[in-house]
Amino acid sequence: VVVEKRDRISRNNVLHLWPFVITDLRNLGAKKFYGKFCAGSIDHISIRQLQCILLKVALLLGVEVHEGVSFVNLIEPKDGCGWRAQVSPEDHAVSHYEFDALIGADGKRNTLEGFVRKEFREISGVAFIFNQSFFKELYYRTGIDLENIVYYKDETHYFVMTAKKMSLIDKGVIIQDSADPAELLSPSNVNTDKLLDYAREAAEFSTKYQMPNLEFAVNHYGKPDVAMFDFTSMFQAENSSRISVRKNYRLLQCLVGDSLLEPFWPTGSGCARGFLSSMDAAYAIKLFANPRNSCLAVLAQRESLYRLLGQTTPENLNRDIMAYTLDPSTRYPNLNKTLVQVQQVEMLLDADDTAIYQQTFMDTNAISTVPDAPVRRKRRTGDTTPLGMVLLRWIKSQLKAYEFSNNLTDVAQCFTHGKVLCALIHRYRPDLVDFASLGDIPAEQCNAKAFDILENDLGIPRVMQPSDSVNIDQIESKTWLNYLEQICELFRGEIPHVKHPKLDFAELKEKQRSNIPDFSNLVKSSGKRNVVEAEAINRRIALDEERNKNRSRRLNYEQMQAVQASEGPRRAKKRRSHEKFQNVEEQKKRLQEIQNNRMERQSKRRLERARQTENFYKSLHMLQFNSFLRDTDSSTPFEDYSLYVYRQQAPDFNDRVKDLERKLLYPVRTKAKTKACGLT
Repeated sequence: VVVEKRDRISRNNVLHLWPFVITDLRNLGAKKFYGKFCAGSIDHISIRQLQCILLKVALLLGVEVHEGVSFVNLIEPKDGCGWRAQVSPEDHAVSHYEFDALIGADGKRNTLEGFVRKEFREISGVAFIFNQSFFKELYYRTGIDLENIVYYKDETHYFVMTAKKMSLIDKGVIIQDSADPAELLSPSNVNTDKLLDYAREAAEFSTKYQMPNLEFAVNHYGKPDVAMFDFTSMFQAENSSRISVRKNYRLLQCLVGDSLLEPFWPTGSGCARGFLSSMDAAYAIKLFANPRNSCLAVLAQRESLYRLLGQTTPENLNRDIMAYTLDPSTRYPNLNKTLVQVQQVEMLLDADDTAIYQQTFMDTNAISTVPDAPVRRKRRTGDTTPLGMVLLRWIKSQLKAYEFSNNLTDVAQCFTHGKVLCALIHRYRPDLVDFASLGDIPAEQCNAKAFDILENDLGIPRVMQPSDSVNIDQIESKTWLNYLEQICELFRGEIPHVKHPKLDFAELKEKQRSNIPDFSNLVKSSGKRNVVEAEAINRRIALDEERNKNRSRRLNYEQMQAVQASEGPRRAKKRRSHEKFQNVEEQKKRLQEIQNNRMERQSKRRLERARQTENFYKSLHMLQFNSFLRDTDSSTPFEDYSLYVYRQQAPDFNDRVKDLERKLLYPVRTKAKTKACGLT
């Protein structure tokens, strides 16, 4: 189950892919969904296209994806339920899910509690620059001082550049210098228009002014997708996993991707390490699912793998990328699974049972399968609660939208009340029973309807008659409690039916009528808006004029250099112009021949079309004539004029056989003959 806060795929960034990531995506069928995926020597892809590919693969594999839902917090086990999540919106169906593993993949905004992050600051001024002449010329021509720049062409022209702080200050991008990076890059200290001009000027110079006059791609806020980041500090999590145990319910929490290790965009390490950390987390879940592995041993092995993640490069991974699996030994050449000891990860385990801290066993067969029969959890003696109270609490929590749920004080009222079972079925399967149509029918009839649905549609056999369910005291409590527990266990694994607001068009139209926008103040603010638009247009015109001046200056400089380099003997230049003149004459002659051939083909097509039209008219006349004669002479066979013409003009069968033999036996001679005929 995937919970995604965003409701659309709107990222414009382009990712650099390591070789094993390309192979992994190809094995997942990326080439089927996107035919241009990494064609030839291309090793990058846009985030939007990659998200579309992975979303399609996930849906085909049965993964549930809930968009527009955000994770808020964890809910500890209580009332017989396991670990659940508090989400926004609160009434979403995901809030009823119980789970044993939780993966945090929300980037730098990590919402999982208990994970501490540490910061590494890079020493400023240490940079290794390739092609230094390019950066010197860039600074001389435009005043832009960069350490490096990366360009990818995909769905967008994507540029990543590392700019020096003084260059940004001199160009007016940063308004005021500050020692604090957060204050330096705050929105109030950044001139957005200057930033856009800075990025456009660097991009145009890097591509030798060959890019067309394009507009900036917009982000999900509708603004130009240009941003500045602080690359002098990198964040990473101190640990990659945690395990919590409450009332014998275990929960494994893991971080993957940018939440675990912040990437450096120019090197393209984000996507690759995201894939590696995801496979490491899946391997940890596999270990965690094996009951023969203790919690501390799983944490120790996961943290041992995490020590290697920050050191990975395309060169120090295993060469056989086709053999990569969840097993980390297939990916990391120098793997030490016991690098982190059990004693070092005790603070990552949060359990309410002290006996769990003493368990350090680890199965040698790390990825053994889980037994088919699930092990039933035993309640601890200190937390023992009667089964009837547990069932009653769960039923009341599911039926809290109904008024009668507040009056339920005894579990036996689930049968004696009459409408409890029907309401529970309606919550999960409204197609089986319409609760609004029940009205005030007696409890015995309600129970009879519920028993029939449970037996015929849901496969739970009845244990009593509807008349006996009203007088529940006459039946042994163990019998009907077991029956009620089967019902609760059946629905606990399903998703409650949530009415989607987009499907209720009547309510939507009513809201639109009641919330008609008021445009009365629009005319008043139009003058102010026109002034703002005029200022923006004037500013853009001034920038375009300055850019055109720089471009014309550059063109004049290049023309002067070309003239100086081309000064030489004039005879050679005349000879080249004479040859060029001959080439032009030949090209004109060839174009004239092509035009004549085209006219000839068109005239033949017109004649053929006129002949077909004439045959069609004659065929219609013959059909009309045959319709008059059909009443008088029905024995005359029906003939079409086109068939008549074909029989008159068709060649003899023997002639056609000879023609086919000649074409099959002497194809080259036939082609030569055809060409000769064409020349004459």
